[in-house]
Amino acid sequence: MSDKVPKGWKRVKLGEVITLNYGKSLPERKRIEGDIPVYSSAGITGWHNEPLVNSKGIIIGRKGTIGRIYKSEKPFYPIDTTYYVLPNDEKYDFNFIFYLLLDLKLEELNEDSAVPGLNRNTAYSQEIILPPLPEQRAIAGVLSSLDDKIDLLHRQNKTLEAMAETLFRKWFIEEAKEDWEEKPLDEIAHFLNGLPCQKFPPENERDKLPVLKIKELKNGFGDNSDWASSKVPKEYIVQNGDIIFSWSGSLFLKIWDGEKCVLNQHLFKVTSEKFPEWFYYFWIKFYLKEFASIAESKATTMGHIKKEDLSSARVYVPPKEKLNMLDRKITPIFDKIILNNTQIRTLENLRDTLLPKLMSGEVRVKDLRGGEENVFIKY
Repeated sequence: MSDKVPKGWKRVKLGEVITLNYGKSLPERKRIEGDIPVYSSAGITGWHNEPLVNSKGIIIGRKGTIGRIYKSEKPFYPIDTTYYVLPNDEKYDFNFIFYLLLDLKLEELNEDSAVPGLNRNTAYSQEIILPPLPEQRAIAGVLSSLDDKIDLLHRQNKTLEAMAETLFRKWFIEEAKEDWEEKPLDEIAHFLNGLPCQKFPPENERDKLPVLKIKELKNGFGDNSDWASSKVPKEYIVQNGDIIFSWSGSLFLKIWDGEKCVLNQHLFKVTSEKFPEWFYYFWIKFYLKEFASIAESKATTMGHIKKEDLSSARVYVPPKEKLNMLDRKITPIFDKIILNNTQIRTLENLRDTLLPKLMSGEVRVKDLRGGEENVFIKY
């Protein structure tokens, strides 16, 4: 942290500003399914019919997955692996504190290598610089506006995918014709298994790419993600818009929306030279529950599916003219999803770049008089 403190800001310890409440200090209630989010250190892990905390709050991973920060805008149920922070409008802006905690990187404060843990006193001892409440609100407003746009694009993508899937099921499941050709799933697409990336370490800091594993497929890349050489065969490079299918462990299908990376083993990159991307994406999704059931039945520590399971999954292929006609309706929807993913990535990069600069005062937000929009000015 810089020694220079912006005018009007003050240097304090985190413990002087917030209270980290223990999830473990709350009375457990019998789990009854409802609409109240249940938070563990790994995020929302279920739903309850009654909150333990009858307020909005910030939840922090305390044991296991430490330092992960979540914000609940409604009452919630934190379990004993978490801390939680409540609003205090007289001392701080709630949203500002959320972003401040994100910037502190509490996950780096692990004090127990066997079972990762975040000690409350260690967290309290972290030094921060705190702007006045009006500037806290202005900073939070800038970052929240970016997150709101990101959330809007994510919700739009869910709607677009649901629209495309509805059309797919109507045409290919409900109204499939008896004279349509039937093919194995692995004949309409190529399922490329990833590399054992530990055998392809980076040669230098320039020619490297992050490794896409099952964890990254679900959560994105983090500080603990692995790296591999960027000089692997090009077919193992994953780009935004590629279809990735986790076939081992936790089966998962995704239109990749992250940065350029290298495909690790236990993941398929699915492509086709004959059929549009949406066609094999939705056929895989159609069989996903069945594949998951097959994987769970395997008498191994990590369930998986095999090539013969792909061959056993049959798909209906209409005549070329019919497929082309349907393609003209669904491909624009798919293209919009991929474009939205690119915009999401740009906004996330902007937010992540601004976050430390705003929290340190390197970049300032000034509310101009006369109702003009917020602008950035250099401190």
